[in-house]
Amino acid sequence: MTLSDFYAYLEAHRAQILQDIRTLVQAESPTHRKDLVDECGRVLAGLFRDRLRLAPEVLAQDKFGNHLRFTYGEGASQVLIIGHFDTVWDPGRLALREEGDRLFGPGVLDMKAGLVQALWAVRALQAAGASVPHKVVFLCNSDEEVGSRSSRPLIEAEARKSKAVFVVEPAQAETGALKTGRKGVSMYRVHVHGRAAHAGNHHEAGVSAIRELARIVQYLEGLTDYDLGTTVNVGVIRGGTRSNVVPESAEAEIDVRTVTVAEAERIDAVMKGLGPSREGLRVEVEGGINRPPMERTGQTARLFALAQEIGSQLGMSLSEALVGGGSDGNFTAAIGVPTLDGLGAVGDGPHAEHEHILIPHVVPRAALLAHLLTRV
Repeated sequence: MTLSDFYAYLEAHRAQILQDIRTLVQAESPTHRKDLVDECGRVLAGLFRDRLRLAPEVLAQDKFGNHLRFTYGEGASQVLIIGHFDTVWDPGRLALREEGDRLFGPGVLDMKAGLVQALWAVRALQAAGASVPHKVVFLCNSDEEVGSRSSRPLIEAEARKSKAVFVVEPAQAETGALKTGRKGVSMYRVHVHGRAAHAGNHHEAGVSAIRELARIVQYLEGLTDYDLGTTVNVGVIRGGTRSNVVPESAEAEIDVRTVTVAEAERIDAVMKGLGPSREGLRVEVEGGINRPPMERTGQTARLFALAQEIGSQLGMSLSEALVGGGSDGNFTAAIGVPTLDGLGAVGDGPHAEHEHILIPHVVPRAALLAHLLTRV
């Protein structure tokens, strides 16, 4: 099987691949709507049945949509492909439309096109009767957009059985680069409790929770260090009741991004160590490390080098990038499994109204993954 054969097969089925992407995008699946996510899962299962003759193992969930596991091939060893089919978009918020070489729609980039490309990559292997050294497992989850709360243990357990993990999240928007590093994500909520008093008659008797929170906010924002790649963003604040009342309570929501596990743990210790500056105040901190950083390792570098070699032979110039957003690849990399991310669609606008994929990249990316699966 030459490099051009997979590409040729996929190019010959380009119209079907694009129609499958449209079909999956039209099955809208906002994370918080289990009914819609499960319906989307049934549509996805139908695509696997029609294209690969595979039935899903349904991993039922109470709160979130059911997760799906598909297995292609046999053998003791495996390669894992992970991707989610939930989106951030409420039903009807965005419309599916095509403009030139761009396909727009809810979740088309993040990350339904990537799932379809991966399915067709394996379809190309199947059609060619190509030898794959490991069985290929797809784990498709339904809650990635809210932190993979129910699927994380499943992802980590499956990754531990795998030689490598391929994440079909979108490529980097600006360059189409593969992702060999991702910042970790930590999320916190800081509650400050003070003492209420009349702002005119007894101001001195009050202890302002807002004033204390303002002090904490300044301190936390000062922890941002661009040289280290650390950002601390106080994104939401709430507090007080009326302008003539010394505020008894206030709270803030904080997003932290770090490049290394050590830095994530350092900031976590700082957050957990926050305390009041004077008597009459109480500070409580909730939250912690949501996704550990995906650190670039020698194993990941070797996977990227292999992808770059294949890409070059396919006429693709591939680069690598460290990005600020997290994915389920953070979990698999953190437990030491070689992980290559950004193997999905090329486009722009994840979580934005102009979310779209670039149609000319669909076939090349699917061909790249097909060859990776034969070589890893």
